[in-house]
Amino acid sequence: MRAILHVCTTCRRVAAENAAGDTRPGAALLDALASDAPDQVLVQGVECLSACSQGCAVALSAPGKWAYVYGRMTPADAPEILSGARAYAEAADGIVPWRERPAIFRKQSLARIPPTPLPQEQE
Repeated sequence: MRAILHVCTTCRRVAAENAAGDTRPGAALLDALASDAPDQVLVQGVECLSACSQGCAVALSAPGKWAYVYGRMTPADAPEILSGARAYAEAADGIVPWRERPAIFRKQSLARIPPTPLPQEQE
């Protein structure tokens, strides 16, 4: 199963940075990520990740894996984000060893969320 890279499309950082055009930075980040996503990662836009004070935000999730939320991302970070998403997809539990994570994932992590139990674990 592929990992999902959720990208907040409503993120806009500060109003002054958005004054030059109508495209929100979060939507521009989604475009940058979707154009070059690895096969094992589904890039999906979402309306809000509730990380508004942290600039553009993305989240990684997959069934049975730890999920992560990262902030302060820009379209220029797309190659590093996709590299980290690929490593996440390849990790059985979603936990990529610290030194193997891209620098932006080590420095800009906002949250780590435990996996939801799989249906057979709930019985």
